[in-house]
Amino acid sequence: MRLTIRKAAPDAEETISYSMPAFRQHGILVWFAAFKNHIGFYPGASCIAIFKSELSRFKNAKGSVQFPLDEPLPLSLVGKIVKYRVSEQFRKQIKK
Repeated sequence: MRLTIRKAAPDAEETISYSMPAFRQHGILVWFAAFKNHIGFYPGASCIAIFKSELSRFKNAKGSVQFPLDEPLPLSLVGKIVKYRVSEQFRKQIKK
């Protein structure tokens, strides 16, 4: 997960936020964390809405998705989501 995020956002800074690993670039891009039965991925509500169809097979909520530990991580999807977040944060920065 970490390497996929790093590849999709090479200029992002790794940090800890809300006691979870996170990546920051003009604000937090994504958070992620391991749990007993899943990996939690937190890209925010906009990404969950944009990638709704691709995330539909996973348990998700307004700003989060749970990837079960007994299935391979959908790393290409994670990469697409992170790239979207980078562009989203860039657009917000330009508006300022």
